[in-house]
Amino acid sequence: MRICCLDLEGVLVPEIWIKVAEKTRIKELRLTTRDIQDYDKLMKYRIGILREKGIRLKDIQKVITGIKPLPGAKKFLDVLRAQREVIILSDTFYEFANPLMKQLGWPTLFCNYLDVDSKGFVSGYHLRIKNGKEHAVRALKKLNFQVKAAGDSYNDLTMIHAADEGILFCPPPVIVKEYPKLPVVRTHSALLKKLLA
Repeated sequence: MRICCLDLEGVLVPEIWIKVAEKTRIKELRLTTRDIQDYDKLMKYRIGILREKGIRLKDIQKVITGIKPLPGAKKFLDVLRAQREVIILSDTFYEFANPLMKQLGWPTLFCNYLDVDSKGFVSGYHLRIKNGKEHAVRALKKLNFQVKAAGDSYNDLTMIHAADEGILFCPPPVIVKEYPKLPVVRTHSALLKKLLA
């Protein structure tokens, strides 16, 4: 049995934090896992900026309701799901994801969740498990699935390396340079061919 594990942001939808940065005009929020490999450091930085600038969870959720999937992503996902089991493995949060999952036809999503204080500020976050993407892929392989995985950022690399076949989708040049042996595709049609091969 074959199964595909996909990152969410950068593969199916735009980077949420970049959209929040654009809407709020807070350039510090543009940093993602394409820029900072240490996810804990990145999230603590984001939480501090949100509080400092007075941005509450509801403000972020309002931005997210205006985000649309990447062009062609819904069709790509529909075709893939008709032929393979698919799980979205993301470092985003359930508090962010629902509007995006609805637009994508409610695919299975494994992600994390946030702590929110009494004033509505994000006060912390909880990972399902450290290196959750990698652990999910390894667990699926133990269940005798053949796993193909695709992502675009540093936080996807352990998942990509743990899979039977890993693919980079539109990664930044620095990742391509650091991992020259990983296959790179730049369109959903090319990714679909790789995942269905």
